Amino acid sequence: MYKLAFFIPVDAAEAVKEAVFESGAGRIGDYEACCFQTRGTGQFRPMGGADPHIGRVGQLERVDELKVELVCRDERIHAAVAALKLAHPYEEPAYEVWRLEDI
Repeated sequence: MYKLAFFIPVDAAEAVKEAVFESGAGRIGDYEACCFQTRGTGQFRPMGGADPHIGRVGQLERVDELKVELVCRDERIHAAVAALKLAHPYEEPAYEVWRLEDI
């Protein structure tokens, strides 16, 4: 089992979550589309060569974002990350993957 967390602008969150859920992530027992989300402020400065979805090259940008966390079975994690990258509006989406232990 893995835990997948990603950061997403609030206005794009539902579409990206749905794409990740459709990959098979976010299932716990007899439940699907399970996640936890927290609201915060993301910050970044696009550098030369970037093609930012939000903001301008060289300028610091702050965005109202969600951190979405969910679990994913081993055999679905690569599909979940692929779905995340495909659906995410950012050129370089920020995400984290951890292997979980069953105790």
